[in-house]
Amino acid sequence: MTFKAKLWHGLKQVRTFFSDLSTKIVHWLEDKNRTNVLFLAPYVLLFFAFIVIPVFLAIILSFTYFNGIQFPTFNGFNNYLYILTEDDVFMKTVLPNTLLFSLVVGPGGYALSFMLAWMLSQVTPKMRTILALIIYSPSMTAGVAIAVVWKILFSGDEQGMINSWLLQLSLLDEPLQFLQNPDYLMPIMILVSLWSSMGVGFLAILAGLLNVNKELYEAAYIDGMRNRLQEIFYITIPSIKKQMMFSAVMSIVGTFSAGAIGVALSGSNPTPQNSGQMIINHIEDYGILRSEMGVAAALSVILLLIILAFSKFFQRILKEDE
Repeated sequence: MTFKAKLWHGLKQVRTFFSDLSTKIVHWLEDKNRTNVLFLAPYVLLFFAFIVIPVFLAIILSFTYFNGIQFPTFNGFNNYLYILTEDDVFMKTVLPNTLLFSLVVGPGGYALSFMLAWMLSQVTPKMRTILALIIYSPSMTAGVAIAVVWKILFSGDEQGMINSWLLQLSLLDEPLQFLQNPDYLMPIMILVSLWSSMGVGFLAILAGLLNVNKELYEAAYIDGMRNRLQEIFYITIPSIKKQMMFSAVMSIVGTFSAGAIGVALSGSNPTPQNSGQMIINHIEDYGILRSEMGVAAALSVILLLIILAFSKFFQRILKEDE
């Protein structure tokens, strides 16, 4: 048999093999359960690789002493006891800062998202699209890039826009160091975070509002509903509870896991007198700067439990009636 004939015979065998293989795959996929498993497999694998396994490892490391070089050694609850009893910065500054920031930005951004989404649902589609893009765009910008814009406004010299205006109005004798002053840093962080909080949760609420059945409003007005406020509380909110739940969870996770904005604005970690220090910054401090991985893991577990607690609280509030 010549080389050309052997090559042609080999190619026919390869084609037959792949043809049989494709037929077997099609027959295997005809089972709907197998198809579902196949489509879910990539997500499940990624979820376990980047969520479940890291959380599991963090919980294990939180009960050890680990400096990133030597093998971890078990030390029980020492890391948690140290954080809760000996870490004065955490109990006096970091935890109160995180709770204050989250309880203002979380509900504030959530309420602002709902109000803006409701107002946009009342305008024409073309105008709604333009305004929604304008409102949503800050959330697509990285925190560091956002900080650059706001640092120009709150710069601590005469070139800063806020200082320039206040000096021109003779309200100040000399420029204020807004981003280095502990009295101003946290309010500025809250302002910037509220400005950039119209993200996916805002779009989810807007989508829910646009899909509320209009016949419900007509029926309610026939039954005696009198104004827009009653319309919101008796028709709109009950109809979009799923979207509001999604927005609430996204808001909780986003605010409690924030921290880069304070460091980006002040230019240092820790922030001046720890005035903008959050749990995330404290985790970076222990894990990266001090190489105390066990304490950093314990802090991350505490943060996870706080987020879970607030998520369950909002789930109870927004739980749909059976």
